[in-house]
Amino acid sequence: MILSTGCAKKTSKVDIGIVLPTKDEPRWIQDETRFQDALKNTNYKVEILFSQGDPAKEKTNVETLISKGIKVLILCPQDATAAAAAADEAAKAGVKVISYDRLILGTPSVDYYVTFDSIEVGQKQGQYLVDHATGKNNPLYLYAGALSDNNSFLFFLGAWQVLQPKIADGTFVIANSDKAKALQNKKDLTRDEEASIIGQITTNWDFNTAKNLAEANLAVAPANLKGNVFILAPNDGTARAIADTFAADPAIKSYVITGQDAEKPSIQYIIDGKQSMTVFKDVRVLVKDAINVAITYLQGGTPESTKTYNNGAKDVPSKPTPVQVVDKNNVKQVLIDSGYYKESDFTWH
Repeated sequence: MILSTGCAKKTSKVDIGIVLPTKDEPRWIQDETRFQDALKNTNYKVEILFSQGDPAKEKTNVETLISKGIKVLILCPQDATAAAAAADEAAKAGVKVISYDRLILGTPSVDYYVTFDSIEVGQKQGQYLVDHATGKNNPLYLYAGALSDNNSFLFFLGAWQVLQPKIADGTFVIANSDKAKALQNKKDLTRDEEASIIGQITTNWDFNTAKNLAEANLAVAPANLKGNVFILAPNDGTARAIADTFAADPAIKSYVITGQDAEKPSIQYIIDGKQSMTVFKDVRVLVKDAINVAITYLQGGTPESTKTYNNGAKDVPSKPTPVQVVDKNNVKQVLIDSGYYKESDFTWH
């Protein structure tokens, strides 16, 4: 193994290997572009592969990159637990492993975690719903990401911390999860308790799953759980699917719905009044942070860390990237004026 690593170093064609989850979500295409842009003026060679939602393909992608002599792997896992095997292979080959955006679980082979503060994302989503609610007994529909993604737990945890006191005091009534209802007086959930709720409200990060679940929830909701409603949606793709479903129900008078990622279609939805907010995670900054960590490793250094995240086997060093709420009040200022998107990308009213 040492010999082959030595050979790989001499004949290295690729310095940094990047593996992203899927080409089917706009978020990851954006990341690919940002990585290419960030590295084009450096001497480092990069190769980016997509796993298309398949943990087996992800592992093959990692093995392919190892065979090309990478020294640093930036991996965003499709399945946080399954990805441990790929991280272990990379570590055995002497490759530094950077877990990107989602934490690889259950292995000491993760050197660094580049992430947005996922708990803060959930807190901002929850706070937005709280800030827009008045009176009591407001119907609250809860949705979450995939059980296989550790971020789903962090997002939900952050949202629950903010929402739970307002559920307990009667501001909100949980409309679509008896598991959450049973735990509504408990602010600090165990991982298993969280999993029981997420299992009931999971969208699996899939638009159709989100749409079907929202339709099923509305089909059985009594009149007092319709009217003016509040919806915790975990990301922009699921938010659009859920928003369309709620908008199509004549018994829904209005809805406030969360999102995250500032995807272009959702920014148009925000402008059009069809999505309330998104949590903007500036991928340019996250990509820059990931590249800086990778280059620090390539140069033999140790990247700066301000906190750690426990992945079940190790406290992984990290320096979380800040996030920002975007709604129709600040969308131009945050996304257009900063050059993240062009004004011409959208139809304005």
